[in-house]
Amino acid sequence: MAEIKKLPLLRHLRAEPTSHVLAYRGGQLRTEGPGRAFWFRAINTAIAEVPIDDRELPFLFHVRSADFQALTVQGVVGYRVVDPQRVARRIDFAIDLNTGRWTQTPLEQLAGLVMQLAQQFVIDELVKRDVRQILADGVAPIRAHIAAGLAAEAALGDLGIQVVAVRVAAVAPTAEMEKALQQPTREAIQQNADQATFQRRALAVESERAIAENELHNRIELARREEELVGREGANARKRAEEKVAAALVEAQGADERHALAATRKAATIDEVQGAQLRVDAERARIDAAMPPDVLLALAMRELAANLGKVEHLTVTPDMLTPLLGRLNR
Repeated sequence: MAEIKKLPLLRHLRAEPTSHVLAYRGGQLRTEGPGRAFWFRAINTAIAEVPIDDRELPFLFHVRSADFQALTVQGVVGYRVVDPQRVARRIDFAIDLNTGRWTQTPLEQLAGLVMQLAQQFVIDELVKRDVRQILADGVAPIRAHIAAGLAAEAALGDLGIQVVAVRVAAVAPTAEMEKALQQPTREAIQQNADQATFQRRALAVESERAIAENELHNRIELARREEELVGREGANARKRAEEKVAAALVEAQGADERHALAATRKAATIDEVQGAQLRVDAERARIDAAMPPDVLLALAMRELAANLGKVEHLTVTPDMLTPLLGRLNR
């Protein structure tokens, strides 16, 4: 927007570099150009300010497809003014010489024209196809059709306007239609999910069955091994008992042999001792038989005296002394 300073007789205008200024005096174009600054008299001057920067117009179009389904197309159209004089002759860009503002709404008129043309091209493109094809193709065909149509549009060329960019962000059906279109895919996905669930459950059952069979086989194997262990332990116990019996038998036989040998030795010893004792007794009897009675009596007395203990009293009778005295006299 131009900046205007007022003096008593003159006024000064200064425009931005993105604005093309056209100054008319007496119906003739006196000066023009972007970012101009000059003095002028308001009484005989008319000034138009045309923006020459790139401008973007967002749009949201509601159209119908070939199968009568409502669609929403959202995007942006970028344009610029390439011939300020031509557009200034077709659209009023005059500014108020006191405030520097436009006296009309030229940008709204220009945007309305561009939007109407873009909407027309969108309608022409989508009315030929059904909603499934439109959604499957995406935004690229719509964007290409809008760009080609605006570039070839003679009305924009007559206005001195050039379209620099067309962007289509989305094309979408209504919520009910989108849900209906998504339903088959959702059902297919749900079926796949259910199938996967069933397969997972079947696999789990198969795994559980395999685990149960494995456990059963393990139990059978353990029982068989336990049976073998019990048999082996019984055999070992029987063998140990047999070994103990054999050892006891050998020990008993050894003890019997030792006892028999000891008895034999003892009997031999007794026989030898008793024989010797008998021989001694016989020899002693023979010697005693050869001795006189007096000697035998003396020896008996001596033996008796040696074997007697302490004698408290001794009684001598005449019967005992008479034979002794008789022997002494002889």
